[in-house]
Amino acid sequence: MNRRRPTLLAALTLTAAAALTLSACGSDDSSSSDKDEIAGADTGSNPSASPSPSASSTTAGSGRPEIKLPSDLKLVFEDTETGDPVKDAVLADNAERMRAVDAAIAGTDPKGEAVGFYNTGKALEAAVSWVAQFEKANATLTGEARYFDRKVNLKGETSAVLTFCADESKGFSKDKKTGEVAKTPVTKNSYVLYNTRLDKNADGVWQTSQIISTRGADQCQP
Repeated sequence: MNRRRPTLLAALTLTAAAALTLSACGSDDSSSSDKDEIAGADTGSNPSASPSPSASSTTAGSGRPEIKLPSDLKLVFEDTETGDPVKDAVLADNAERMRAVDAAIAGTDPKGEAVGFYNTGKALEAAVSWVAQFEKANATLTGEARYFDRKVNLKGETSAVLTFCADESKGFSKDKKTGEVAKTPVTKNSYVLYNTRLDKNADGVWQTSQIISTRGADQCQP
């Protein structure tokens, strides 16, 4: 008889590292009774858990941290070039942000240096909290996630809003100890709409400061 996987582990998916609603209390997602909803994963907030990558790591100078992902984990980013160098920089740093969080989860960046480099404020707190959820479940990531329909709206010289969709249908969590992959069926909720804010810091890095997800959004469906 197969052992039933813990609810948290079964619910985790590839790009859920970014699926955190950054409202003041996160109650909207935490009140959801749908256990397959990933955005509610921040309900496990622990006031005693402090972020390991400090905000100081976000001002590490011009040198950008190298981000490596395991061979069984692939992130695909579409719409990387707009013809506008500023918008392209926003898209590039957003991609690195997503890779950074997954690298921290996968253990290829155990100190979370890249997480602190590409996140700030509420987004940094949320990212660290989500990485901790994977650690608590003794889980990592495997498979592929695709990010598409990425659109940048500049709000001045140092602020931008970026919306994009994610296809998580081929991404799964994996038990670190046994290697068992928690495959889940493809549903409407395998597709997520993200609405993010990025702010350009003094070193020219477009850091994600806010990120809100809508799982099962109609505009992201295939």
